[in-house]
Amino acid sequence: MLYSRSIERAGPSGEETGRFPRSYYAATIDRQIDAPALESDATSDHCIIGGGFTGLGAALALARAGQTVRLIEAGPIGWGASGRNGGQVHVGWQQDLPWFEQRLGHAKATALWQAALAARTHLDGILDWAADRCDFRPGLIHADHRRGDVAQTHAHVAKMREDWGYDSLTALDRDSLRALVDSPGYHGGSLDSRGGHLHPLKLAHTMARAAQDAGAVIHQHSPCTALTPDADGWRITTPRGTIRAGRVLDATGAYARALLPQTDARVLPINNYIATTAPLDPELATSLIRNGAAVSDSRFVVYYFRLTPDHRLLFGGGETYGYRMPHDLAAFVRPHMEAVFPQLAGVAIDHAWGGTPAISPNRLPFVIEPRAGLYAANGFSGVGVVLAPWLGDAVGRAMAGEANPEYDLVRRLPSPRFPGGSWLRWPTQALAMRFMALRDRFS
Repeated sequence: MLYSRSIERAGPSGEETGRFPRSYYAATIDRQIDAPALESDATSDHCIIGGGFTGLGAALALARAGQTVRLIEAGPIGWGASGRNGGQVHVGWQQDLPWFEQRLGHAKATALWQAALAARTHLDGILDWAADRCDFRPGLIHADHRRGDVAQTHAHVAKMREDWGYDSLTALDRDSLRALVDSPGYHGGSLDSRGGHLHPLKLAHTMARAAQDAGAVIHQHSPCTALTPDADGWRITTPRGTIRAGRVLDATGAYARALLPQTDARVLPINNYIATTAPLDPELATSLIRNGAAVSDSRFVVYYFRLTPDHRLLFGGGETYGYRMPHDLAAFVRPHMEAVFPQLAGVAIDHAWGGTPAISPNRLPFVIEPRAGLYAANGFSGVGVVLAPWLGDAVGRAMAGEANPEYDLVRRLPSPRFPGGSWLRWPTQALAMRFMALRDRFS
């Protein structure tokens, strides 16, 4: 029985997988990963489908456990959301701890918070493998674009400090925020000194080289065209070769439609857009974000921005729903950027690109095992820079037969399906998200 099928050469938006999008990240990588396409049949204990943070974390864990593992990626390593995102380092989940306490109880909320801290520490360990630490800089500012949100943000800061002992979080009033971010549109917020920002494609490449050094075999430009169960496990078909493996992990995020229907029903791919300016005068660049932190705001369709080492503003803003991206991405992002920083009106934009993260119904990542020997991890909903490498490691260790509480913790999280399943989730959810985006514009 043919279990699933994915698109051979194009991502969800129809993009060519043979090369990176025209991103700042792709333009600032000093060397590529040496990982030739699969050209013949092979066998392995494990096969990972997807060369992003989750898949690379799993491949590294399996190789370190002494298992044979092959990873296939439709494009270059980090071609999908892992190599395109805003690079923001968030500590925690997309839901806050009171949300977990109310639904799962205090003990589970405590375990999830400890897991979030462990994931942040895990990321530090990966960054230490790179001489430039993947351009990491500390500090993440949350900026409230509505005056009425500030009291709630400050209450959250107080609770995290007093009840959870997280003293890395500091409340910001309007004046202290404006002293850091030279934008007239924000009323207050918070600063997380354990947060930060980095070069996500460098992070993916650092993980890929570590996995190869541990013994994992990586194949770029090798899309999965069919996944079929057989007597010994699974048969993974690519255009020029087949892998037979006892266990398989689907770590494709939003970039493989119909690979697993069980995943399709639980994720909604949305398109998000980023642009970088031409290098700015260093004094102007520093005036925009004075402490060099990353910034994300309180909009439902969030604006997020930061400075690069070469004094550019990297700005993310705007979303579309469906598989088609705007023709002129720079023109799409520009009005969002200039609304936050009017002083950048007319500035040259050197890079503009889009990416497709996978959003889950409850904004939490999930791990499912649809059949024996078949795993899927997905749904990071915008916080995958920290959580995906950590969860990939946990899934890889579980596939190797190691009992680990991290895997069990996420495995037991609720993983609801979108209303309407794989086919009808689009119109209902896209309509709801457009409504929330409209609220951003008029609040």
